[in-house]
This record gives sequence, structure tokens and C-alpha cells, in this order.
Amino acid sequence: MTFGASFSRRWLLGAAFSGVGAATLASRSLHAQNMPDHEEACAAAIAGDVTPLAKPRKLTIAWNENSVCTAAVPVAKEKGFFARHNIEVDYVNFGGATDQLLEALATGKADGAPGMALRWLKPLQQGFDVKLVAGLHAGCMYLMTARDSAIRSLSDLKGKTVGVTDMGGPDRNFFSIRLKEAGVDPETDVSWRAFPPDLLPLALQRGEVQAISDGDPVSWMQKKQFNLRDIDSNMTGAWAHTTCCVIGLRGSLVRDEPDVARAVTRAIMDAGAWLACNPAEAGKIFQPFAPKVPAKDLAEMIRIQGHHHQTLAGSFRDEIVRYAEALKGIGVFRSSLDTIRYAARVTQDLFAS
Repeated sequence: MTFGASFSRRWLLGAAFSGVGAATLASRSLHAQNMPDHEEACAAAIAGDVTPLAKPRKLTIAWNENSVCTAAVPVAKEKGFFARHNIEVDYVNFGGATDQLLEALATGKADGAPGMALRWLKPLQQGFDVKLVAGLHAGCMYLMTARDSAIRSLSDLKGKTVGVTDMGGPDRNFFSIRLKEAGVDPETDVSWRAFPPDLLPLALQRGEVQAISDGDPVSWMQKKQFNLRDIDSNMTGAWAHTTCCVIGLRGSLVRDEPDVARAVTRAIMDAGAWLACNPAEAGKIFQPFAPKVPAKDLAEMIRIQGHHHQTLAGSFRDEIVRYAEALKGIGVFRSSLDTIRYAARVTQDLFAS
């Protein structure tokens, strides 16, 4: 996922873990009980083998190093998944606007990137030469309130105010979709206010908002530090089995070097499948990017995210259609948009036989 405000998030990483201690791990098991049961697949969702490249190929991957849910990127390098395909990778730490990231991909400043579907789909309407090639994992967003709050369900948010970090962010879009599904109009029945990430729980304490939303790792830490509980998340129900983060590649790479596109996608997908079954070691690999956070806590975040869920081809395209239809329902996309045609335009099946 793509986050801004990296300084405040780094501050929060340190502040949260300086005071939660054993309470963090104790409350984790309670949260895990609410997670959907799943059998974690330790192999990528790609059938068959992808032939390693004949010659070494250097690629640039843009990612946000504060984002635990994209841990597959450093894992792919550390565990040799890129090397297995004769790929040498340079990383670009990118925390800017989505339009800038997509432009970097489209113009060849980067070759690929992981990102959140609900952050990328609207900007992709502008015609960036970027192809979505796979669903990397499901689930990493939460809608939270104070533990003693009377708000227990989405319907209880009618007439209330929700705090977010970005008025056009993926969590704002997702929980607007969920409110609509619950019969609450996200535009007329609920108010939204934007705050920096580290000020969200303080706004909740002051009563300026009655719920807050964001994604991992910040939400996970705020929950423990400020004694919050979930109202909803994209890690329960049908949405728990829907792609949250996607892999995007520059269009020219897909067209001109399809073998390279397949190889880098396979490497990242293999890494994602591996970390789903090895969260403890994955936490240690990611730890240099979050040095103030114990590796065991990073492992817990990875463990509860939906890294067991990967999609390609028709299944992936269907998920993009579902998101586009849902975004039409909340006014992000125009009602006349042909979502099937749109999904076909922005996705690419690299592994079609």
C-alpha cells in the first residue's frame, strides 16, 4: 500500500511499541479469533513454471518501505526469488501521490510496483501506460473506535464523523462501500474529516470524530496503544477473499519484454506465498525498514493479513470489476462506466497459455 506522511508514521512506530509490551501480544490472540479461517497456500497462484531469463536483467521496483503489507518485495530479494529468475532489483522508496507513482511507471522511471487497488483504480482512468497483472494479497484496512464506544456496527455510524488520513484514500473508499452495503449513505449520513495519521486517535479521544480508519501497520499499533476495537475491516466476510494490493508493471515492459514481466511477477508472487507461511522470518527480513519495531510484532501483522490470497487472469479481472462496480455505487466512478471493459483495459493476463 502507499502511504504518505512517513515521518509521523515512523514516529508512531516508535511511540506505539514503547508502551504496549505484553498487552500487544495478549490482545493479538483476541483479534485473530475474528479473522476468517483459511488454509495458507505456500505456493504462488501461478500454474506451471516460469523459465528464468537467459541474461541478467536489472529492474527498478517502487514501493513504500513503511508498508508492512508489501513485505513480499524485500522478501523476494532476501530469499533469492528475484535471483532465481536472473533479475537484479533496485528499490525506489516512494511515498508520494498515486498519480506521480503511476507516471513514474508509465515513463520508465520504475518498472513495477505494488499498490492498493482502491488507490490506483481511479487514477488509472487517466490512461497511464500501466498494467495491473496480479492480486498480491487481501486485507489490511480497519475502521476503529474507542473500546467503550456505543458504536458497534456500521449502521451505528449514521450521523457520526469518521476520521481518515486522506479524503480520497483507499480506506475512505472501502468503508464508504461498506457503509453503502449496510444501508448508510456515506455522503449524506456520515461526515468525514482528514487528520495526519498520528493525530487520528487524539481526534477520537477529543470527540472530534467517533471512528477512525487507516491501514496496517498504523492501525494495528493505534489499536493497541489507544485501546481501540474494530467496527469493520476488509479482513472479514466476502471482502477478506478479495485482492487488496495489486502488482502493477509499466505497459512497455509487458508489451516488449513479456518474459521479463512474467519473471518479475512470478518472483514477487512466490515471495508473497512464502511469507504467508513464514511470517516470523518475514518479520525479521522486514525489520530493517522498521527498526524500532520488534520483528515478532511485524510477524504478527504479516500473519493476520491476507497473504494467502492471490489472483491472476480472469479471477483478478473479476475482482477489479467488483471494485469498479462498488466505486460506481459511491460516486467515485460515473454510473455509465462499463466496468467489464474498464477492467479488461487496465489488467493484463501474463500467463495465458
